Amino acid sequence: MSYTLAVGSLDGAASSWHEFGHCLKWGSVFVLPAWLKVWWEAFGGDAELYLRMLRQGEKTIGFAPLLVNKETASLIGSADVCDYLDFAVVPGRESDFFQVLLDDLRENGIKSLDLRPLRPDSTVLTHLVDIARKRGYEVLCRPEDISLELDLPATWDDYLSILKNKQRHEVRRKLRRLWEAGNVEHRCAEVGHELEDHLDSFFELFSLSRDEKASFMTPRMKTFFRSLAKSMAEIGLLRLGILELDKVPMAMTMGFDYNGSHYLYNSAYDPRFNHLSVGLLCKVLCLKESIEKGVKKWSFLKGGEPYKYQLGAQEVPLYSCQITIS
Repeated sequence: MSYTLAVGSLDGAASSWHEFGHCLKWGSVFVLPAWLKVWWEAFGGDAELYLRMLRQGEKTIGFAPLLVNKETASLIGSADVCDYLDFAVVPGRESDFFQVLLDDLRENGIKSLDLRPLRPDSTVLTHLVDIARKRGYEVLCRPEDISLELDLPATWDDYLSILKNKQRHEVRRKLRRLWEAGNVEHRCAEVGHELEDHLDSFFELFSLSRDEKASFMTPRMKTFFRSLAKSMAEIGLLRLGILELDKVPMAMTMGFDYNGSHYLYNSAYDPRFNHLSVGLLCKVLCLKESIEKGVKKWSFLKGGEPYKYQLGAQEVPLYSCQITIS
């Protein structure tokens, strides 16, 4: 078979994603070109981009979004803001893609791959690792973190039924107390022209949160979040959950709906309303709305916070993988 491995750009990949993106398997929202472009502009630093698009004739086979530091290549992104990463490949063509890619990496003087974080179903772990080992390359994969996710049932009542008795009782009790507090409104919606106002409210709530959240949101990180929200809104993926009492925001979530899944990316709340459990209930109500919309999976993402288990989420291990190309 005759292949062409073309040098690409993030601008080009992001602008043409709707044209070629449907043929590739994009494993999560974190690997979409629009996401990678925002990350690169915020955190790319001195690294060199290595973007390759494998084509067979007019058909796109795979996309390699890599950056290079000296002689090591890694996936574009970072574990603090990208929960898991991967290549984007046409299902069934992984072997063709990785064979050509590994040859090109060697020809360009790349001596190692440092790939992380990875889901167990990533193309790296399901295909690249075996291909690399058959070539005699040294491969080291190890557990690195966990993510949590939940397969959503068809109805809210079905969801409540999967919770333990104590948790089901607590969710119902806290919701009743919330609705009794006054004029309470919740919406988990795609936003348009009012995005900036919502983002201002989100950052204000974030600044009120516990110390580690406030210290996380540096000016650089805030710029990243703003750019990310705008970029994801432009392609119709951004969802902001907003919980208000008498029109005053008490809690918000930032998430993304993509490919049948909701990704709960971050959240913030006003500690003055701790007695109403608004941080938790803003997530619960967004989850409820996702069920009603027919979303199939809720990804609570990295971290083992107790509330994720209490709401029924299950662990998914995340890995790192180092491959020495020789």
